Amino acid sequence: MPKNRHAARHTNHHTNRHTVRHTPVAPTRTRYLAHGAEIDAHRHDDHQIAYAGRGVVAVTTDAGSWVAPGTRALWVPADTVHAHQAHGDVELHFVGLPATENPLGLDTPAVLAVGPLLRELIIEYARTGSSDTTDAGSPERARLRAVLLDQLKLSPQQPLHLPTPTAPLLRAVCDILHADPADPRTLAGLGREVGASDRTLSRLFRGDLGMTFPQWRTQLRLHHALILLADRTPVTTVANLCGWSSTSAFIDVFRRAFGHTPGSHPDQDRSRADASSSRSSATSPT
Repeated sequence: MPKNRHAARHTNHHTNRHTVRHTPVAPTRTRYLAHGAEIDAHRHDDHQIAYAGRGVVAVTTDAGSWVAPGTRALWVPADTVHAHQAHGDVELHFVGLPATENPLGLDTPAVLAVGPLLRELIIEYARTGSSDTTDAGSPERARLRAVLLDQLKLSPQQPLHLPTPTAPLLRAVCDILHADPADPRTLAGLGREVGASDRTLSRLFRGDLGMTFPQWRTQLRLHHALILLADRTPVTTVANLCGWSSTSAFIDVFRRAFGHTPGSHPDQDRSRADASSSRSSATSPT
């Protein structure tokens, strides 16, 4: 059993691309997923954008995982085997693009910053793509699509990738921390448990994952924090469960990563609104 019962379930999607579900056309639509729901491993011949207007969505491939809150979208290149998981009740907006059209020039998954305009463009394009009455070739939809592509080109990438290790020693260390992100041990302490020196593990982190141990652990803790916030866990509790020394330290790292404080995270705002509504209902005459 993981020490931290709130820790997200960690799954490696090492799949045979020839046996996974193949849906040639990446759909453009809006889909609603309950907390914990998954879309199993699959691939498209098209590129796809996935944006959670509500909740948090995670995309996992053999290369690692990417987690996006409501201020971020996920770019999944054509022919990438990937799976989705919902954290919180997720309103998931998909936009499919032909493989010949790559406004970002990216051939690996990425997390993109989503401003207010791009957010509304994605939601509207996906919503109308879900409608049977939408004229896919209409001038209005073509203009909407053109502006969406222009905004995508301007969308900066965000360093929110949590790579998956391939080296067995490194995988053992990462599994320990996935089970309990608050584990305070140094790399030397973790090395003693898996039978490796901190020098060896440090070299493996850089060579296998392309980042230092502190960088990887911060990414892991941020991923877990997003998932806990989607479950409306209080900010102070999230800081403690994810291993930050104080709530203020967590808020500072979170703000630098996402551009806003965890207290202003959409799911935290909804949690406070729901609590306020409940109090009002309890005191209102019936």
